[in-house]
Amino acid sequence: MEELLLELFSEEIPARMQARAADDLKRLVTDGLKKEGLEFSGAKAFATPRRLTLVINGIPEKQADVSEEKRGPRIDAPEQAINGFLGSVGLTLDQIEQRELPKGTFYFAVIEKKGQAAANVLPSILNSAIQALPWAKSQRWGFHDVRWIRPLQSILALFNGAVMPIEFGPVSSSNTTRGHRFLAPDAMEIKDFADYQAKLRDAYVMLDGAARRDLIKVEADKLAASEGLYVQENIALLAEITGLVEWPVVLMGQIDDEFMEVPPEVLTSSMAKHQKYFSLENKDGTLAPRFIVVSNMVANDGGDAIRAGNERVLRARLYDAKFFWDQDRKQNLLSRVPDLEDIVFHAKMGTLSAKVYRAERLLKHIVPYIAGANVEDAHRANRLAKADLTTGMVNEFPDLQGVIGRYYAMHDGEKPEVADAVAEHYSPLGPNDNCPSKPLSVAVALADKIDTLVGFFAIDEKPTGSKDPFALRRAALSVIRLIVENELRLPLLEIFKAAHSHYEELVSSDADAVAGDLLDFFADRLKVHLKDKGVRHDLVSAVFALGGEDDLIRLLSRVDALSNFLSTDDGANLLTAYKRAANILRIEEKKDGANYAGLADSGALEQDEERVLFGGLAQAESGISAALKDENYESAMKILANLRAPVDRFFEEVTVNCNEGDLRVNRLLLLSQIRSALGGVADFSFIEG
Repeated sequence: MEELLLELFSEEIPARMQARAADDLKRLVTDGLKKEGLEFSGAKAFATPRRLTLVINGIPEKQADVSEEKRGPRIDAPEQAINGFLGSVGLTLDQIEQRELPKGTFYFAVIEKKGQAAANVLPSILNSAIQALPWAKSQRWGFHDVRWIRPLQSILALFNGAVMPIEFGPVSSSNTTRGHRFLAPDAMEIKDFADYQAKLRDAYVMLDGAARRDLIKVEADKLAASEGLYVQENIALLAEITGLVEWPVVLMGQIDDEFMEVPPEVLTSSMAKHQKYFSLENKDGTLAPRFIVVSNMVANDGGDAIRAGNERVLRARLYDAKFFWDQDRKQNLLSRVPDLEDIVFHAKMGTLSAKVYRAERLLKHIVPYIAGANVEDAHRANRLAKADLTTGMVNEFPDLQGVIGRYYAMHDGEKPEVADAVAEHYSPLGPNDNCPSKPLSVAVALADKIDTLVGFFAIDEKPTGSKDPFALRRAALSVIRLIVENELRLPLLEIFKAAHSHYEELVSSDADAVAGDLLDFFADRLKVHLKDKGVRHDLVSAVFALGGEDDLIRLLSRVDALSNFLSTDDGANLLTAYKRAANILRIEEKKDGANYAGLADSGALEQDEERVLFGGLAQAESGISAALKDENYESAMKILANLRAPVDRFFEEVTVNCNEGDLRVNRLLLLSQIRSALGGVADFSFIEG
C-alpha cells in the first residue's frame, strides 16, 4: 500500500477560500481514485495561505484485474447485428461464447481487463482534479491560458517517493517545495508526507490550519490574561487570520488614550475589518486600550518593531474615525433627515425619505398592538432611524448604521428608548441575531421591514428560486421573530393592506392580491423558522390552508395543539379515518360527477352506528366552533378525540357503497360531515402520515 502526496504552491490564496478549496481538491482526487477502482485507507487535506496539500494513504500498487461479461444478440440474429456486437467488444466470433437462455441461445463476450499500475493512472486523475478545481473567482497570469485563483508557482506530486508527471500551464511537477516566504524561502526536496511535514515546520510553516487557529487563540488569551484582560470573541476574524499566516506570532499593542472616547463599536469595527486585530475587554466588559495582532514573522527584537508599526498604522486609522466622530456631532440627527431625499432606496419605490414617511404612517396601525409603545415616540424614532446614513462615520463604517445613530441621538438629548429604537430597528438581521424586545424598537423595526416587504411585492420584485437580491426572505423571518418572540397579536393582512395604501401613487397592483401573496410567503418562511424547533411543516400548512389566518400567535397555538393531538392514539386513528373518508368521497364524487357536501338526512339513517356518528358529529361541530372562537384549541382537540370511537364503529359496521342509491348518498354525506368537522380545526388533507 502506497502514499500519494500532492501540494499546489501558489501566491497567497484568499483566506475565505482556503478551506473550501482543500475540501474540493480532496473530493475531486478521491472520486477519481474510486472511479478507477483504486481504493484507499485515508485522505487528509490541508491549506495555508500559499499552499493546498493532499495526502492519501493505502493506495494499492495496481488496479485489480476485472472480468466483464456482455450479452450480445441471439445466434440467429442478422449478420450485421452480430458483427456490430463483435466490433463493440473487440473480439472475433471464435473468442465469444454461446449460452442457452429461456428466450433462446445468445452470444456472450467475456472481457478480461488487466489492472494498470497505480503510478500510470494517477497523473491523469491529478491533472483532471487540478483543472476541475472550482474557484469563485480565478485569473490568468503571464501569457498562459490556464486559470487559477492566484499564479501557481510549483506542484509537488509524489507517489511512493517517485514524482508523478503533472503539468498545469507553465508549471511541471517535482519533488520540491518551499517554506515561509521570508524566513525559509529556499527549495527543499521531499521524500514523503512525514518528511514534508517536518521540513515545513523547520521552515516556519504550520501546515495544519486547526493547529494554527488553536495556537493563535491560546497565545492571545495568554497575553490578554497577563494584563487582566480578555480577548473579545470573534470566530469569523479568528478563522480569517488563521488563513493569513503560515507561522503565527501573537503580539499585543496599545491604543492611544485619546481614541478611547470614540464609541467602542467604532474601534472594534475598525480594528477587525481594516487591520485584522482582536479587541480586548476589561473584566466589566468595557473596551480596553489594547489590541492583539498576529504577525507572520519571527523578529529578532521580540516583535517590538512589528508592534510599533501596527500601533502607528492603527493610530492613523483611528484619527480618521475620531475626526468623523467629532465632525458628525456638530450637526444633530434631526437636521440630517432632509438629506435622505438625496438617497434612492429603489427606483420604483422612491427615496429613503419617502420610505421613512411611509413607515411613519404605518406605525399608527402597528403601535396599538404593542403594549408600552406610543405613536409620538415611535414617529420620532422612525424619523431619526435612517438619518445616520448621511454621516461620515457610517460612510466609513457601513456595518455601524443604527449603532452610531443611537450614540448621536443620545448626544442630541433624545429619550433613551428613542435612541435604542434607532439602533435596534434593523434587527434581527438573521436567525442568530438578538431580537428586539423594547416596545418602541419592535414597533419601528416592524414598520420598516413590513414597508420593505409590501413595497417589493407591490412592484413584483419577489424572490425566485435561490435568488433573493433584496433579502426579502430574511426580512420576512425578522418580522416573524419580532411577532412571535414578543407575542404580538398582529393582524398581518390588515397591516399589509395599510402599508400597500401608501404605495398607491407608485404602483397599480391590487392590495388584496399583494397581501395574500405576502401571507403565503410568510407561511413558507414560518415553516423554515419552525423546522429547527422540531415543528412539522405539514401542520403549519394544514392550519394556513383554512384561509384568513394571519395572527401568528393564534396560528402557532393551534399548530401546537394539533401536534399534541396527533401524537396520541386517538389523533393518529382519527387522521387515518379522515383520509379514508376523504378518499372514498373523492372517488365517488369523480365517478358520480357530484359534490357530496352538506348534512345527512337523520331520518334516513338505518344503523345505530350511523345515528351515533351523526349525533356525535353535530355535537362536535357545535363544540369545536365555540372552542375555536374562544381560542381554546386544547378543548377543540379533546372534542375531536371523542369522535374516534363512533367513527371507528361506523367504518367497521357500515357499508357506505351499498346497493340502495338514496342510502348510499346519505352515507356519503355523513362522510362529508366527518371531513367538515375535522376541517374546522385544520385542513387534514395537508397532514402527512
